[in-house]
Amino acid sequence: MTETALPFGARFSLAFAAFFAVLFDGAFAAQVQKLKSGAPELPPAPEPEPEPEPAPVKEERNLEPALQLLSLLQREGRLVDFLQQDIVDFSDADVGAAARVVHDGCAKALGAHAKLEPLRSENEGARVTLEAGFNAAAVKLTGNVSGKPPFSGVLRHRGWRAASIELAELVGEYDATVLAPAEVEL
Repeated sequence: MTETALPFGARFSLAFAAFFAVLFDGAFAAQVQKLKSGAPELPPAPEPEPEPEPAPVKEERNLEPALQLLSLLQREGRLVDFLQQDIVDFSDADVGAAARVVHDGCAKALGAHAKLEPLRSENEGARVTLEAGFNAAAVKLTGNVSGKPPFSGVLRHRGWRAASIELAELVGEYDATVLAPAEVEL
């Protein structure tokens, strides 16, 4: 930006005012001294904006135990094969026969590696009352849900909790994402 020169009359008036300001105002005189020495006083630098908080580092989840269990269910009960199969054209008898084989194998694998227990001790169909403070992660309310606890209703499903899971330690070059290796007959 280019500044235009002031005319003589304006400069004389400014010099006269500056003379008395320098004479009677010490702070103004200090600023004029800085200007005269070639180091003009710059306005204070704006305060830097605070740096944004770094995004929390998302902890990578270890999916190997879940994949290992899925692999066991595939090996013993062919669960993945069954679920990936398009069964639309199969008869109900064929689906039932396949489901029986899958059920038996998966129950064997699950029983060998996991101890499961019901979340509720009551029999399904029993009347239950849920007091205030019930564990909403362990009990799902269905039907006409309104108001506040206590809630009374019929237990439709007892729920399940994994009391323990025991999986073998993975060793070597094990790739947990391979649920079942491809099979090639020679």
